Amino acid sequence: MSDFSKYFLMINEEDPVGTEKVVIEYTLLKTQGTGKGKIDWDRDSMKAKIPAEHGNLNHVCRVTDSKGHSIYIKQAGLETRISKDMKASLDRNRQESEILRLEEQMAPGMVPHIYFFDTVMCASGMEDCSDFQVMRDAMLEHKTFPCFADDISTFMARTLLLSSDVVMDHKEKKGLTRRFITPDLDDITEKLVLMEPYLGADRNNIYPPNRAFVEKELYGDQALHLEVAKLKFNFMTNAQALLHGDLHTGSVFVKKDETKIFDCEFGTFAPMGYDIGNVVANMIFAYDNGLAADDQPFCGWCLQTVREAIDLFIEKFRKLYDESVTEPMAKVPGFRDYYLAGILRDTAGYAGTELHRRTVGMANVADVTSIKDEKKRLLAERINILAGKDYILHQDLFCTGKDFIAAVERAKEEAEKTI
Repeated sequence: MSDFSKYFLMINEEDPVGTEKVVIEYTLLKTQGTGKGKIDWDRDSMKAKIPAEHGNLNHVCRVTDSKGHSIYIKQAGLETRISKDMKASLDRNRQESEILRLEEQMAPGMVPHIYFFDTVMCASGMEDCSDFQVMRDAMLEHKTFPCFADDISTFMARTLLLSSDVVMDHKEKKGLTRRFITPDLDDITEKLVLMEPYLGADRNNIYPPNRAFVEKELYGDQALHLEVAKLKFNFMTNAQALLHGDLHTGSVFVKKDETKIFDCEFGTFAPMGYDIGNVVANMIFAYDNGLAADDQPFCGWCLQTVREAIDLFIEKFRKLYDESVTEPMAKVPGFRDYYLAGILRDTAGYAGTELHRRTVGMANVADVTSIKDEKKRLLAERINILAGKDYILHQDLFCTGKDFIAAVERAKEEAEKTI
């Protein structure tokens, strides 16, 4: 029997047999209690397998049996999986579990259920969502999801507004802000997203045929750098609401009629627009992939989803604001629309930084890197770079979903002239 009274990394991708034995022992130990966390496993048929795709940060293992029981065990390691040079606190899984529980209260049914969290092993037991598909993988197959814009706008409106000073007791919010401070992970965002794509860091991943364009448009544009500096300091100092913190399509499970959000290790209090902008940018990456394949219906759906997600967010935010506002000064006529305008401005700015960092930074996206034809990939990358600059340099102009997709159309027209 393994000793789970002190931390060790039990999920080892290089030793799947040893991992299976230890994880089954651990799962039986942690799910033998009472209530919703109790699972009556068939011990003889239990299996524990490491999924093929399981993120950049943590180690995960899916446990199943012949009765149909299943659970995901997720454990933090001392190093991130994307790079041994990138360290992150072992406490990040505790934070993710607590955030998912809060989000489950604010947006019921839209996140996986957390069965348990173990502060010693820095591991959690999470609802198995293997009957869903990771959205990025699905969109690489050019699948569409008619309910996604409605679902994601609901999730963002509820989790962001209900964790803000507009609604929350201020002392309670300040307590949560302290609880969810993650210097290691915030440092990753502040460097990988809000600095390195503009200053030419060694760990940037630049597509060689596009290097000269990147150096001119991103490294050499001082007006752009000024606006990104403002966005960086806004992220560091504006604890507006509890974010998911990494809300890309690899952190979304989808079915035709259902959406679940997961992987919120980067959750922190920061500007709401950071989450919303991430969604916008990642739909544009899917558009890039569809464009390279000349799949016009898919491209149309991607842009329609951006437009609908923004417009539905605005509509739901206003309604929920009026129903839920508690802060007396936030009830002053005109303040709601002022507050929302700031969120949309931030959304544009952070959509731009996400477009840039996923195109030239350390962590690229398969939507773009899987494009084999050089000219088509150059077009995709330049659309991202030019649309991102438009968002960042003209943040005040993006007030509706139509405004956001118009920037993509402008960028496509300009990018085509450079190929």
